[in-house]
Amino acid sequence: MWAKVTSIGLKGMAGYRMHVEAGSYVGNDSFKIVGLPDATVKESKERIIAALRTLGYHLSGQKITINLSPSDQKKFGSLFDLPMAVAILKSLHELEVTVPEDTGFLGSLSLDGSIQPVKGMLPAVLAAKRLGIQKLYMPYDQDLPDLKLEPMKIIYVTSLQETILHLSGQWVPPFTKKQDGEKFHRSIDYLDMEQIIGHKSAKHALEVAAAGEHHVLLTGPPGCGKSMLAESFPSILPALSKESLLEVISLYQLSQNFYPRSQMPPFRNPHHSASGVSIIGGGQYPKPGEISLAHRGVLFLDEIGEFSKKTLDMLRQPLENGLIMISRTNATITYPASFLLIAAMNPCPCGYAGSNTHYCTCTNKQILAYQNKLSGPLRDRFDINLCLKPIHFNTFTIEKGGESSKIIRERVENARKRQFDRYGGEVCNGRIPYEVLIRKSPLTNEQQSTLQRLAIKRNWSNRTQVKIIRLARTISDLQASDTITDQSILDAIKLNEV
Repeated sequence: MWAKVTSIGLKGMAGYRMHVEAGSYVGNDSFKIVGLPDATVKESKERIIAALRTLGYHLSGQKITINLSPSDQKKFGSLFDLPMAVAILKSLHELEVTVPEDTGFLGSLSLDGSIQPVKGMLPAVLAAKRLGIQKLYMPYDQDLPDLKLEPMKIIYVTSLQETILHLSGQWVPPFTKKQDGEKFHRSIDYLDMEQIIGHKSAKHALEVAAAGEHHVLLTGPPGCGKSMLAESFPSILPALSKESLLEVISLYQLSQNFYPRSQMPPFRNPHHSASGVSIIGGGQYPKPGEISLAHRGVLFLDEIGEFSKKTLDMLRQPLENGLIMISRTNATITYPASFLLIAAMNPCPCGYAGSNTHYCTCTNKQILAYQNKLSGPLRDRFDINLCLKPIHFNTFTIEKGGESSKIIRERVENARKRQFDRYGGEVCNGRIPYEVLIRKSPLTNEQQSTLQRLAIKRNWSNRTQVKIIRLARTISDLQASDTITDQSILDAIKLNEV
């Protein structure tokens, strides 16, 4: 009369165990789904009926009720077609097997009974592993990387009939993945650092930023190379680990954006006219914004002074915590937003304040208002401040651009490996808690005295002093030093100075 199987519901990136309960009774033909289903879930009724009829199962003379528990959570998407169909067959005694509660089902049904992958399936799969699901039936999606999520066993099925046969203990040939295009490559062609003429000190600063995940603010007149340096920055970043790649693809699926088949970290470059919701995330049913799509990668805000002050101030929480919490009437959802921020801005509205070659047409009031668009707390979260000047071309600079991104990336990878080994996980100096940082890399008494003396003299905040120690630790890692060197502290002070 009734049956229950397990599936996975999503609330943002967080998943919860969902029970699909099906009750069938003799009576007038009816099919009802309860438990706060959205329009897509309600339409599952027609897909399931057609798929069951294709396989020879008829629901005439049956009153069927499906409850999606917990009933107080809104259900989205067509991922629940497969578990609902299995639960119905069990309630009708057409499937006489015991399905353990730690066996889950995900997939959308076609009218012919085949099972199709849908966007948003990957975050549900990752949630299933976290929730202790031991066996998961799902369709294969060739747009996803190889999923080996031990100890959870994934059974790829192409149809409802295959699922029934496998549950009944009958042999089904194992699903064979397509080899063409299966592997994710480092395939995005970013601008190479060696193509940028000059800016040697700026390139070194970006290398430090990449090695330790430090936020960078680029300031300079129009045409001096700010955007070019930022756009070449992803070319020196290490490839994503498997866990990070799956997390990033999950966010792109939830936002219904395409992520290229690449292990490269994401690089997001929203226009300054973008709304706060598109950058932070939200909507009636909250979706990830640009800061979440830049998770594990780079968020580049060109002409940051043109963004609204309200939008910029909303970046303060995710910059600090690596998370963004979106509260709405019907839900409060948390998305990861651990990104590296690179911002570029002109010194004034016309761009030529302090220039020796152009006359600035801005008043002092205009310059102050423009600079104040970056509030003090937000400006204080930038670890590296770079003031760029135009490069004057000559034969030497044109012929010699500098090191290639590949060479720089190797040093960055080595520096990050030292950090991962030191902290026991994928965390860099820019994000490790200060207590752990200072315990793993204590300063000498002389270094502490030097920092205290400079902090009093230059009126540094506590955050500024911590930023300098973090930068010094990263510079020492690039130099393969086990301790923070005196020279690295001096170099860190220069990078942090406005």
